[in-house]
Amino acid sequence: MDVQDQPQACEVTAWPLGPTVGLALSCHPGPVVAVTALSSTLAVSAGLGGGRCALIGAAVLAGQLSVGWCNDALDARRDAAAGRRGKPVADGRVGRRAVWVAACAALLVCVPLSLACGPLAGTVHLAAVAAAWLYNVRLKATALSWLPYAIGFGGLPAVVALSMPGRPWPPWWAVTAGALLGLAAHLGDVLPDIGDDLRAGVRGLPHRLGVTATRLLLPVPLVAASAVLALGPAGPPGVWGAAALAAASAAAVAGLAAGRHWRKAAFTATVAVAAVDLALLLVRGNALA
Repeated sequence: MDVQDQPQACEVTAWPLGPTVGLALSCHPGPVVAVTALSSTLAVSAGLGGGRCALIGAAVLAGQLSVGWCNDALDARRDAAAGRRGKPVADGRVGRRAVWVAACAALLVCVPLSLACGPLAGTVHLAAVAAAWLYNVRLKATALSWLPYAIGFGGLPAVVALSMPGRPWPPWWAVTAGALLGLAAHLGDVLPDIGDDLRAGVRGLPHRLGVTATRLLLPVPLVAASAVLALGPAGPPGVWGAAALAAASAAAVAGLAAGRHWRKAAFTATVAVAAVDLALLLVRGNALA
């Protein structure tokens, strides 16, 4: 690995496990695994066969890998300057060139896998991946920073529905709830790093709102997503829907209250409410057609 391949603000470290592990860690493995598992599980809950579920999971995995590697490669110098540890490119575990090659390779693989799910499903998924790349390249530092998250999360139910026999268009409540969860994911993800990002010149929507306003806004899309999932499908919400809405509201309010004393309380509440909403979405999976 060439010295010039490392971010200038980062001190290169010799890592015993080599660049392969660094490359694996630089893809943002947590979100990659979570989104891939969600899409695959949603496909299973919708009643798709094993082969189709595996195909959707592979397409989403390739897209998420490309987005994660692109993000780490672009942010390497900023991460190093901010002193953020645990970032493989900034830490010197793997070179930016290798990460860029991996990102482009994953993107190339994503195209045929997505289109194999069906022309409409593939187009929706590739549009979501393109929006995520656009976030990395440009929109992250604009007032539209939330939009790629809304497109990506809202597109997942659409990809699953459009992969089903007959290519049915997904119900409005599934897409709307996904988009609201995407907005909440963006607010919750950025909230702990607003100060560092502002010093680096990043001014997305949460940065423009500020820490307090972002923390106060965060419960709104979370509870709204819960309400849409509970009340949107035809028929009464049932016990599970009512329980999920009550639990999501309580967790969101608790996170808001604790946010004054614990920096990551709002993000923790976001994860908890998102888990409740995703569970309800999976329960509703057979209603996607």
